Amino acid sequence: MADQVAWHLSGDYFENCSCSIVCPCLVSAAAPLTARPTEGFCNVPLVFHVESGRYGDVALDGLNVLVILHAPGVMAEGNWSVAAYIDQRADDAQTEALAAIFTGAAGGPMAAFTPLISKNLGVRKVPITFHIEGKTRSAEIPDILHMSVDPLPTMHPSGEMWANIGHPVSPDRMVMAVGAAGNVFTDHGMRWDNSGKNGLYAPISWSNA
Repeated sequence: MADQVAWHLSGDYFENCSCSIVCPCLVSAAAPLTARPTEGFCNVPLVFHVESGRYGDVALDGLNVLVILHAPGVMAEGNWSVAAYIDQRADDAQTEALAAIFTGAAGGPMAAFTPLISKNLGVRKVPITFHIEGKTRSAEIPDILHMSVDPLPTMHPSGEMWANIGHPVSPDRMVMAVGAAGNVFTDHGMRWDNSGKNGLYAPISWSNA
């Protein structure tokens, strides 16, 4: 079974959901995931860069992954649709490892989402670029994804607004961010434009230990 393989990874991540800032699914007077998304649904791409990692004996260094989630209503009510995109540079063993980790099949943070998923749209291999320039995170998949986020304006001298909102991807520290103009995802019969919408980014350090 996939969850019997020991694995760990570290790197970086960002997302840009369809909610207005600040996303009530994560930050509201209601319990997490129980408030209604600002648009009535949640469309969120999450982009990951693995700086270093291993799945058993398989090295994962330098590879990128995109996971997209669609929730048709309140996130805690489930019925999510999910798809994963694996860096085309990954060989067969790396592809299998990354798919297991980022769909939650191998345990770890993404497994927190699996009880909410009702429709798996599958895994594709595509060219994924991931860039960090200053405090800007960006990613590109030709004809599928164009995405960039910047930190929300703040008077803090760091130029970043950090929060420990308990998000499974990075529970203890995330930067509150905003999506740039032209942030779009197009695939599986869907087209999302999350320009100017809620964003987050953080370093990640995961394992299934």
